[in-house]
Amino acid sequence: MATTTPLPRSRTEPDGSAVIRVLSYNIRSMRDDTTALARVIHACAPDLVLVQEAPRFFRWRKKLARLAAASGQTILSGGATAAGPALLCSMRATVERTEDVLLPLTPGLHRRGLATAVVRFGAARLGVVSCHLSLQKDERYTQSGLLLDRLAALGTPHALAGGDLNERPDGPTFTRLAADLQDCWATAPWGTEYTSTPTDPHQRIDAIFATRGIEVLGCGVPYGHPGVTETDLRAATDHLPVLAALRVPAA
Repeated sequence: MATTTPLPRSRTEPDGSAVIRVLSYNIRSMRDDTTALARVIHACAPDLVLVQEAPRFFRWRKKLARLAAASGQTILSGGATAAGPALLCSMRATVERTEDVLLPLTPGLHRRGLATAVVRFGAARLGVVSCHLSLQKDERYTQSGLLLDRLAALGTPHALAGGDLNERPDGPTFTRLAADLQDCWATAPWGTEYTSTPTDPHQRIDAIFATRGIEVLGCGVPYGHPGVTETDLRAATDHLPVLAALRVPAA
């Protein structure tokens, strides 16, 4: 059963580990109520935002920058250069490096990519990947393997990945990722589970995953979180966000 107690606030522990908040959110190219979207992100107070369907066309950088500024974040990587996934971060993060990765293109299907970064929160060092996997089953499964390879290639002691998987937890791609990584909702359920759709939540197709050394303190859709209203969640985009609190050990 999911807990409804408040998620821990971001902080640095005496042993050097970092408690961080991570938000994964499909923002549908900011085609909905961007003011509501910014309010949801700001209220969640994330240290990292894993974005899917960031703007990719005319003045996309300016649009993403406006969202980042309105929600108390800064652009880390991604956007059109990663075919949609992007990363935002708070000023608490120290950035080591970023890389936008385009995945192999299947003719006739949408181009997919990964927004990746290595960041530090004090003594805690972390690899991060935002993804939006294919609607096509076989391509999606292949992309999950490429995602795991990229996560390992970041070369960090701890890492996380999140995004819109376009698949439920009993599917082969979701199962593959959950076998190698912690499915944060399944590990420490908090809030509510279903991410699609805001007007009729009935399936979980968005998720945050973490490597085994990270402690998951809670993860789920932030219904009831202070400052997050159902009205804003319905107006912001066509997915519900996933918010996780994680304790990352010192490197």
